[in-house]
Amino acid sequence: QLQASGGGLVQAGGSLRLSCAASGFSFDDYAIGWFRQVPGKDHEGVSCISNSDGSALYIDSVKGRFTVSSDNAKNTVYLQMNSLKPEDTAVYYCAADIQNCDYYSARYVYGMSHWGKGTLVTVSS
Repeated sequence: QLQASGGGLVQAGGSLRLSCAASGFSFDDYAIGWFRQVPGKDHEGVSCISNSDGSALYIDSVKGRFTVSSDNAKNTVYLQMNSLKPEDTAVYYCAADIQNCDYYSARYVYGMSHWGKGTLVTVSS
């Protein structure tokens, strides 16, 4: 199971940290991805971290602003989002797969096998 949390309302330029708590699988062997969706639009992959080696990928639009990290002892992955923009407004989901991040790239992590419920991030201008 995956559960994303930490969303909220923030002004442009602000920061939020999302958490993805995982249970029921061998966390260290999985990759965890973050993707987002604006109602009425397609899913958009954002980032991915491979728990086996800590390697991370990002889409271009969030590079330098978002940082993904993993606490394997807590079975939790974090997405630190800084310098938020109104276009970052979306429901954010975390997903998990036994395939590593290179298989999906950051852009297509919504194709991962397991999804959790999302958390809404709203960035006001």
